[in-house]
Amino acid sequence: MLHEILEQAQEVSDELQRPLHWAFDGTFGRGGHARALLEKHPQLKLVACDLDPAAHRAAESSFAKEISEHRLMLHHTNFANLPKVMEALRAEIGESFIGFDFMMVDLGVSSPQLDEAERGFSFYQDGPLDMRMDPLSKRRTAADFVNELSEEELVELFRDLGEVQRPYKVARAIVHDRKTRRFERTLQLAQLIERVDGWHKKGHHPATLYFMGLRLAVNGELKAIEDFLPEAIANLGPKGRLTVLSFHSLEDRIVKQSFRKLEESEEACGENVRRKATSPSDLEQKQNPRSRSAKLRCFRRFAPGERKSRGNKYAHLAPPKFREDQDDRGEEE
Repeated sequence: MLHEILEQAQEVSDELQRPLHWAFDGTFGRGGHARALLEKHPQLKLVACDLDPAAHRAAESSFAKEISEHRLMLHHTNFANLPKVMEALRAEIGESFIGFDFMMVDLGVSSPQLDEAERGFSFYQDGPLDMRMDPLSKRRTAADFVNELSEEELVELFRDLGEVQRPYKVARAIVHDRKTRRFERTLQLAQLIERVDGWHKKGHHPATLYFMGLRLAVNGELKAIEDFLPEAIANLGPKGRLTVLSFHSLEDRIVKQSFRKLEESEEACGENVRRKATSPSDLEQKQNPRSRSAKLRCFRRFAPGERKSRGNKYAHLAPPKFREDQDDRGEEE
C-alpha cells in the first residue's frame, strides 16, 4: 500500500504548507517505503528502526548516500523503544525538535524474512524453527515454545494469538510426537499440522495461523504495538500523521482501539483520518497476494488549539468506494 502511505505523507506537507522535515519508519526492512518517501520529499530526514541485522547490512550499501548525508538514521532496535531513540535524536540535534511530521510502521514479517528458509518463518521451506526477528537476540525461539509449553499452554497460544478455533488435536499431537523427537525444523511442524488438521481452504496452508501465533509469541509483537502507539502519537508534530499497516486482526484491533481511545478521550490530541481501515486495491492484491490481508489506519495529531471536528473532515482522502462508510463505528471489519 505504498501509494496510500505516500498520499498520507503528501497530505501532511500540503496542510503544513511546507516540505516535510522529519519522518519515522519503525519497520525499515529493505527500505521500500523509506526509499519512496525520501525520493518524493528531498528535504526530509528519516529516523528508522529495525531489529533484523540483515536489514542493516542491506542498508549500508543501498542507502550509503542517505546515511552519509544524515538523511537516514537507522537504529538497531524495536520500534517500541521509541523513547530511547528520541533521547538519542534530541541529544544529536538539540531540543529544537518539535515532533515528526510523518510516522509509519509496517507490522509483521517482511518478504525477505519469509523467503529465507533459515529464518524459520516459512512453512513451505525447510529451516530451523526460529522465528526471531533478531536472530542474535536471547529470546526464546519457536522451537523452545513448541517443545516446552504444556498441551494447555499450546492450545492457549494457538487460540489466542493464532486465532485457531480448534487447536486441540494439533497441540495434543505435538506433545505426543515430541516425546520421541524434539521439534527443530519448520517442515517438521508444518507437516504435522497438515496431517492432523488437514486442508480446509484452497490456497490457505493449514499451518498459516499456527505459525503466525508462534511468531507473535516469540517476538512479543502485540505488546510492542501497545507500547509504541501512545509514544508515537506523543512524538508527532502539529498536524503530523501516523500510519500503521497491519496484516493480522489482533494487530489491527489494537491499532483501532488505541486510536479510538486517543480520539475520544476528554483531552483528545487528534483523530482518525478515516473511521474504517483501508484495504489494498484489487489490482495490488492480484500483483502481490501477500497484501490481501493488509489494513491501513492513519491518525492525525491536532495543531495547538484545534479540536475534534464534527464528523470526519478527512473523509475525502478515502477512495470513493470507501466513503459511504467513513462514519462507521460498528464491530470489527
